[in-house]
Amino acid sequence: MKNEWVDTLAGSVRVKARGKGIERLINACVRQGIAVWNVKKHSADTATFFIKLSDVKRLRHVARQSECKLSFVGRTGLPFFWRRAWRNSGFWLGLLLFIAMVFLLSNIVWKIEIKGAAPETEHQIARELKRMGVERGAFQFLLDDPETLQKKLTERVPDITWVGVEWKGTSLHFRVVEKEIPEPKKPIPPRHLVAKKEAVIADLFVEEGQPLVSVNDYVQKGQLLVSGIIGAEGRTKFVPASGKVFGETWYKSTVVLPLETTFHVLTGKFTERHYVGIGRLLIPVWGWKKPVFAHTIVETEKRPFRFWKWDLPLYYERITIREAEEVKRRYTWEEAFAEAKEIARRELRAKLPEEAAIRSEKVLHQAKENGKVRVELHYEVIENIAVPQPIVQGD
Repeated sequence: MKNEWVDTLAGSVRVKARGKGIERLINACVRQGIAVWNVKKHSADTATFFIKLSDVKRLRHVARQSECKLSFVGRTGLPFFWRRAWRNSGFWLGLLLFIAMVFLLSNIVWKIEIKGAAPETEHQIARELKRMGVERGAFQFLLDDPETLQKKLTERVPDITWVGVEWKGTSLHFRVVEKEIPEPKKPIPPRHLVAKKEAVIADLFVEEGQPLVSVNDYVQKGQLLVSGIIGAEGRTKFVPASGKVFGETWYKSTVVLPLETTFHVLTGKFTERHYVGIGRLLIPVWGWKKPVFAHTIVETEKRPFRFWKWDLPLYYERITIREAEEVKRRYTWEEAFAEAKEIARRELRAKLPEEAAIRSEKVLHQAKENGKVRVELHYEVIENIAVPQPIVQGD
């Protein structure tokens, strides 16, 4: 059976035979091992058929021994295509250069737009972007991703609260929210100060208002501490009570800590692999060496290639393989107990306001169960328990 793919790659020609004994000619070709197909007879002395390009010389030798005249009336296959393409090589080269130029220009930053920022802040942002390599003419796939750009700008420009980063074709757009300047303080309306939780009063500093509690008093949540109504009966006035009332409060914390834990830390060594992908197919471009790291953490960054304003199905992918070292940490009973107490103290400190102070710490229960340490702790804390409460009509 004739293999059409092979004939297409190797090339074939259509032969027109005229004269007597066309059948004998075709039979002689077959005896000589020349493949003949699609034989069509157009008249008593005219016929056409196909042969392989590689059999042309052998066909001429057979034709000399016949009474037929041969002519070639058609050519198909890859060799003839390349011959025609070579004759038009200038056109194809120009077309390839044009496509390459459009593709290259479509992946370059041509416009950077910053909106929502004052001129001074916009200048700071543009300066930081230039330091990060973000400027007109830079290749898009060599720049940081929008999330990283957003994080770096927020950290480096102190006058902005938030910045949004968005790609639109070859343009990079930034939407900036600047930090608001504090407005002048508005007059405070009349108010009381009440307890936000139960406590024992440790100290108080009243700037304005009438204190209703004293040191060592026990107060409950919502109890009035400093009144915003001052003056004698009949000559009272309403003021915004202000000040601080420090009370002794109580907290309970439970910490469970395993005696042995395993975790990974980065060593700083890494290797990168660069790919050009389409769908799930990745074609390696750089970084073929296989890392010898025993434990790794893999980070993947993907960027689409663009042609004019459209995203192509092609994309650039960078895979960063970082070496991680496995570390096993083992505690003795005493070390685990001390670490659990420190963890509990840190967790409590994160909940408390800055001016609060931990007065005392007491272990309620400690146990070792299933390879873990369980510790229950009780804390006495000194903190400001006063919160404002507006004075409503009738107070």
